[in-house]
Amino acid sequence: MQELRLTPTSFIVLGLIELAGEATPYDLKQAVRVSLGNFWTLQHAQLYSEPERLAEAGYLKERREETGRRRRHYSITSKGTKALDEWREAPVEGLYELRDPALLKVFFGADPAAVAEAQIDAHRSKLAELERLQALDDGAGARGPWLTLEAGLGHGEESLRYWERMRKK
Repeated sequence: MQELRLTPTSFIVLGLIELAGEATPYDLKQAVRVSLGNFWTLQHAQLYSEPERLAEAGYLKERREETGRRRRHYSITSKGTKALDEWREAPVEGLYELRDPALLKVFFGADPAAVAEAQIDAHRSKLAELERLQALDDGAGARGPWLTLEAGLGHGEESLRYWERMRKK
C-alpha cells in the first residue's frame, strides 16, 4: 500500500485536532476562522474531506455519533502525532507566498492612491480585530497561536504604513 502524501492541509487538520483533543469538521472550520485563517487560506471543503482521508490512513481515529446527526469526531493517533512532530522539526525552505489582490491591481496600473483608501480601512479593521484577540492572551496554554498573532500584527502594521504612503502617491 502506498503511503499517504501529507499536505499543508493535512498538517493543519492534525495540528488543530491535537490542540483540541477531538474535533468535528465543523469544529475545524470554526477554529480556522478565528485563528490560522488570519494567515493561511484554505477551502472549507478540505476540512470535511481531509479528516476522513487521514483517518483511513491511520493518522486520525474516527468516532461516529450513534444518534442524531451522526457527526464524525476525530482524534489524533500516535501515527498522526509522529507525522506532526516530524513536520514541525523539519526545516522550512523558502519564504511565504504573498497573494494580495490590491497589490496585483497596483502592479497592473491601478491608481495606488485610489486603491489605498479601501486598503487603509480594511487594514485598520483587521488590526483592531487582532488587537482584541491579543488582549485575550493570559500567558497560559500553547504559545504558537499567540506567536503567530504577533507576526500578523507586525504584517498588518507594515501593510497599513505602506498603504498610507501609497495614498500620497
